Amino acid sequence: MMMASMRLCWVQVNAVPYQEARLRAAAMQMPLRVGVVQLAGRDAFRALELAIQGDKSIDRRTLFPDKRFDDIDGRAMVRGLRALLDELRPNVVCINGWSEGGCIAALGWCVANRVPAVLMSESTAYDQRRRWWKEAIKRRIVGLCSASLVGGSAHRDYMAELGASPDHVFMGYDAVDNDHFRKGAERARRAKSSLRQELSLPPAYFMACCRFEAKKNLSGLLRGYARYRELASGRPWSLVVVGDGELKDELFALRHRLGLEGHVLFPGAKKYQELPSYYGLAGAFVHASTTEQWGLVVNEAMAAALPVLVSKRCGCAPDLVIPGSNGLLFDPDDVNSIANAMVEIADGTHDLRAMGRNSQTIVGRWSPTRFAESLNEAVDAAMRRPVPLPGPIDRLLLWMLRER
Repeated sequence: MMMASMRLCWVQVNAVPYQEARLRAAAMQMPLRVGVVQLAGRDAFRALELAIQGDKSIDRRTLFPDKRFDDIDGRAMVRGLRALLDELRPNVVCINGWSEGGCIAALGWCVANRVPAVLMSESTAYDQRRRWWKEAIKRRIVGLCSASLVGGSAHRDYMAELGASPDHVFMGYDAVDNDHFRKGAERARRAKSSLRQELSLPPAYFMACCRFEAKKNLSGLLRGYARYRELASGRPWSLVVVGDGELKDELFALRHRLGLEGHVLFPGAKKYQELPSYYGLAGAFVHASTTEQWGLVVNEAMAAALPVLVSKRCGCAPDLVIPGSNGLLFDPDDVNSIANAMVEIADGTHDLRAMGRNSQTIVGRWSPTRFAESLNEAVDAAMRRPVPLPGPIDRLLLWMLRER
């Protein structure tokens, strides 16, 4: 039996908004004392950091409070993380994946101290090109973990391919604060006339929200939207793209070349508290990534009761999108596929309010409560089995990769 005096430590790079609701749910529902070991204290989401620090139910430690993760020396990170885990003496450790962010250093500590590790993963077999030697390394890392908490069905299947025991893999990792987006969207709709004017938003629009980086395929989305305008009957919807990033200038230039100025709006990045208003006033949400481990913005849009148009390459697609019920899937490499999905949503074929209600029902099954329940099951499974014993090759890999 697990007692409240026992401790779980979740090793993270830094805090981001969607983790707050997960952590609070875990702290409320789990019999273990929940702690967060954050490697870097510098992050864009400062409000979240203060909110979690003020919550006494969560024990929060930050190794390098004045640095971003990319600025931390690898050796210093390993030394600091080992020392902190030695001090905390957790009964189980949660690590985020196998690539970076102190996960291998934390796993190495677990192996050395015979403490079970729970692997949290959003990877699928198809989210990027797979190389045999990397897959071989992953299999060894998975073999050293006692249980796994993954996003959804595609992630569960990939974990099984890597050798994880199916009865030690649990789904529900990818959750957001559904209530935050539902309530905020409802408030926005009640004040839609004044709020549209205040935010300079058009009367009908598709919304996208993401970082402006290559894999988000915003150039493909703009081209698909241009094609949609050619196909649309009646007055076409606008496109509002919330976010910012390194491709901003390129996207502005593409908008100009496509003649979409006045039709595609870039309002910039928005704070967590502001986002529900943009969801609430939209007609539908579109996410066009060419590769995406999950796509939490789809959760947010669904919690805000929106129909969703989602790339088939998104890890969330098999679990969150039921074509014709709460949205549509499309090929992100096919401009016509994107455009046709937009036409079908905007031309009155579907009852968009019913689709939005279906979105809320579906995403309600992927909530912070589900995350906490699944994490509890993963921890319980991990603590009931013997901690895996590393072989010489395992020890060598842990040593070689420890500073990632």
